[in-house]
Amino acid sequence: MKMNISKLDEERKIAILNSALKEFCMRGYDNASTNVIAKEAGISKALMFHYVNNKQDLFLYVYDYFTQLLDKEYYSKLDFSDKDIFNRLRQSYLLQIDLLKQYPWIIDIDKLTGEGSSDEINKALSNRNNNSRSSYERKIFDLIDNSKFRPELNIEICKQFILWSNIGFTNQILDEIRNSEPIDYEKIIATLDRYFDELRKVFYKSEEIGNG
Repeated sequence: MKMNISKLDEERKIAILNSALKEFCMRGYDNASTNVIAKEAGISKALMFHYVNNKQDLFLYVYDYFTQLLDKEYYSKLDFSDKDIFNRLRQSYLLQIDLLKQYPWIIDIDKLTGEGSSDEINKALSNRNNNSRSSYERKIFDLIDNSKFRPELNIEICKQFILWSNIGFTNQILDEIRNSEPIDYEKIIATLDRYFDELRKVFYKSEEIGNG
């Protein structure tokens, strides 16, 4: 789709896209308000629609823009050569945090794929069929160094526990980033490192603790 939004200066463009992503993630396509999007972006609705064709095109543009951004700035930068599961997860967090500094709702983009009342939107999303996030999240847990784990543990069950704790910590970080001003990123990363130190104590052999 061709929209004039690309003609906007970068700051105004990102303001509209961030505002739209937040509204679509929170309310879904059907209930999202273009009035709210324009207001949060600091632009009049009339001016916004000078650069945006309509709500549907804006939704799909937002989906494509942030999906491509995640592919470029997150998925393609993940390094799976390190076989330590906690080092992989830390790397994943740091990449996400860098993105969240500028795009606070980008990690919630999967919420845009919920089926709504628009057949055209549903068809467009099904055609895109983006499975990058789920496939890369699985890959983080694949081909890791199992020898680091305590021998009496069931490693597959341990992975599930680690995944669940990872989801909980991700939600905690998102809440802090979205509800704190100013955001202390150094504190978040220090908390992250303490979190992984404790997880290593739970799952790893004593000689592996501190070697991550």
